[in-house]
Amino acid sequence: MKVSTSWLSDYISLEGVTAEELADKITTAGIEIDGVERRNKGISGIVTGYVKSKEKHPDADKLNVCIVDAGQGEDLQIVCGAKNVAAGQKVPVALVGAKLPGLEIKKAKLRGVLSQGMICSAKELGLNDKLLPKELQEGILVLPENTEVGQDILKVLGLNDEILDFDLTPNRSDCLSMIGAAYEVSAILGRDLKLADPAAELVETGGLASDSIKVSIENEEYCSHYAVRYIAGVKPAPSPLWIQNRLMAAGVRPINNIVDITNYVMLEYGQPLHAFDGDRLEGGTIGVRFAREGEMLTSLDGQERKLEPQMLVIADKAGAIGLAGVMGGLSTEVTADTVNIVLESAKFDGGTVRKTSRQLGLRSEASQRFEKEVDPNAVIPALNRAAALIARYAGGSVREGIVQSGTGSAKEKVLTLSLEKLNQYLGTDLSLLEVKTLFGRLHFKCGDAAQGIVEVQVPTRRGDISYDVDLIEEIARLYGYDNIPTTLIEGTTTPGALTRQQFLRRELRRLLSLGGYQEVMGYSFIQPEQSKLFPALSEGRHSVKLAMPMSEERSVLRTSLLPQLLDIALYNTNRRQGDLALFEIGNVFFTEEEALTRQPSELPVLGLLLSGTRAAKQWNVAAEPVDFFDLKGALETVFAHLGLTDRVVYEGNAPEGYHPGRSASIYLLKDEGRVQIGTMGQLHPELQRQLDLEDTYVSEVLLQPLYEAARKELQYSELHRFPGMERDIAVVVDAEVPAGHLMASIREHGGTLLQHVQVFDVYTGGKMEAGKKSVALSLLYRHTDHTLTDEEVVEVHDRVVAALQQTFGAELRK
Repeated sequence: MKVSTSWLSDYISLEGVTAEELADKITTAGIEIDGVERRNKGISGIVTGYVKSKEKHPDADKLNVCIVDAGQGEDLQIVCGAKNVAAGQKVPVALVGAKLPGLEIKKAKLRGVLSQGMICSAKELGLNDKLLPKELQEGILVLPENTEVGQDILKVLGLNDEILDFDLTPNRSDCLSMIGAAYEVSAILGRDLKLADPAAELVETGGLASDSIKVSIENEEYCSHYAVRYIAGVKPAPSPLWIQNRLMAAGVRPINNIVDITNYVMLEYGQPLHAFDGDRLEGGTIGVRFAREGEMLTSLDGQERKLEPQMLVIADKAGAIGLAGVMGGLSTEVTADTVNIVLESAKFDGGTVRKTSRQLGLRSEASQRFEKEVDPNAVIPALNRAAALIARYAGGSVREGIVQSGTGSAKEKVLTLSLEKLNQYLGTDLSLLEVKTLFGRLHFKCGDAAQGIVEVQVPTRRGDISYDVDLIEEIARLYGYDNIPTTLIEGTTTPGALTRQQFLRRELRRLLSLGGYQEVMGYSFIQPEQSKLFPALSEGRHSVKLAMPMSEERSVLRTSLLPQLLDIALYNTNRRQGDLALFEIGNVFFTEEEALTRQPSELPVLGLLLSGTRAAKQWNVAAEPVDFFDLKGALETVFAHLGLTDRVVYEGNAPEGYHPGRSASIYLLKDEGRVQIGTMGQLHPELQRQLDLEDTYVSEVLLQPLYEAARKELQYSELHRFPGMERDIAVVVDAEVPAGHLMASIREHGGTLLQHVQVFDVYTGGKMEAGKKSVALSLLYRHTDHTLTDEEVVEVHDRVVAALQQTFGAELRK
């Protein structure tokens, strides 16, 4: 909201307060001022002049020689190149010695003809010419005929003005008006407020308004008050210059006296108004209703819009003529031929206006105010103020009475405030008199305290105040935040720290980054088809659809991290970056319901992707492609860091989306059984072909089970003081028997002496019997208290071999 200090001074004295000081005080009191703009961009020595005559320059086709009366006692000869200059005009004249932005005017000869000044355009005066009426945007600025000759142009155009740019939070919609800003400044400065009664300036003549117009409201829940006045015999014309100056200072372009007055009153009262051409209304009736299915409306911006049934419209007998609270319709626009107008003022529901505005992508000054809820008690005063101005400056005759429907004035809220609570919250010792004085500055009626409780009557213009804590905030900001005493914090304090999950997440990021992986961040929104690629973690559940997606490609929440990792891999591969080691720690989302009624599940997941080669090719080292076991090694490093090496197992079972022979599910062993926590492996060949990727290996693991099962403290052990004894065995088993099952059996029967077991060779084919394989394992035995004897090792080793033979039908290979 741009607030003119010149306009503001109509309501409150600003004597002795500069614009910068006022901006500081307002900011300190809770409303930030983004800046102070001076309308005078550095001009001086410019007055209004009257062009007496215009003749063509004798030596230049595009120049004119003008004789101008600038109120200086003698006429000036000025050479002007503007196409629109003409005799009989009132224009801004820069005298010799005048200063313009970046320019000082001197006597000069143009093609041999003396020029004693310059006739100025709006842009040369530092005005934003886009805010001028269209006919004044090119050429020199033509002033109204009644402008006094010789007057300082700063006064004529209202350039001795400073604009405060209010950066309002959504709750302070009361300051979206000059009167609202005046109330705020009055409270901050503690100065009296001067407001005139608009009804006192209004003269009604020419019969009853109800004889010319009828109004109705279909549903008062969405329009609580709708009021109109009928004004006959208006004469559309340019507005008085003072109205145009104030509109331009607020960033509004003047159009004509009727439209300008409705905009002026909207800025003054914060109450949007609209004027309809009364002769173009069908049936002499105007009403508020919801749009009908398939109904169309051409709005004032010339666009034809298809209306939805939930949109609130203004309509006559023939159909919709305006979008309630957003924009009027072209069919009833006020034009140069308009004679009779119906002036509208209403209280529309903010939520309904917001939905209509968003759905149509149409924002206006009116919708901005209605969305934040206007003062219900400003509907009639604003209507009367605009009618009085139209009667004065557009020659209209205001018919008697207001034609209205719906609730009239709204009741003011009465809140109770405990003085003890107020002082306890603020750490102050304010007396009843001080509190009443502060509420008086806010123009809140306040009664005497009974048992320390004050009753405060809140005006309807302050819709942001609903509770006693809101009143406490008002007292705090007026009393001055700097005046509130500082006190030391009392009570038990605890040092800040990361939660266990935050700590482990950081540890995993550090671990993987040091291991050569790069962290990436993918979109949480994916295509619906992508949510079906890797269903292992969300099997039997549904993806969450967005109500208002940015696009079809981002229309559901992800149920897996892998689709986004693949998109990132594809992006890099297409740019000749094929050696990838990526990880992401992020959340996946899904729901048990087909139609979402509850908060969806949100689970943290670790995703990994490997592709390309392990290391760059060098003169003495060949580039080796990554494989399944590089990915498994990264996962084992993660599990080992969390102390879960012996509690995680892998089982090859070809999860959906993976290569059927190079993939596995990952399980966490718990007391109640094993739980699947993830998947890993190579992408399915068909998916790789569709994405045009080389061999790519991916994995995703649920992190919540790992957070819960991870060891809480590192456990240290002494260095080994006694030597270990190694035994190697090679067993022939069925080809389907996983090596991991052999190792699990060895650990189970090796007891406390078995320190380590590792597969170091797998052999198939050749002389090996069909359907069989040879698995060679290295076992390390060690005792912590003494050097092992052969007898001790043989006893345990024989038990291990016997278990393999009995469980898996293993045969020792010689």
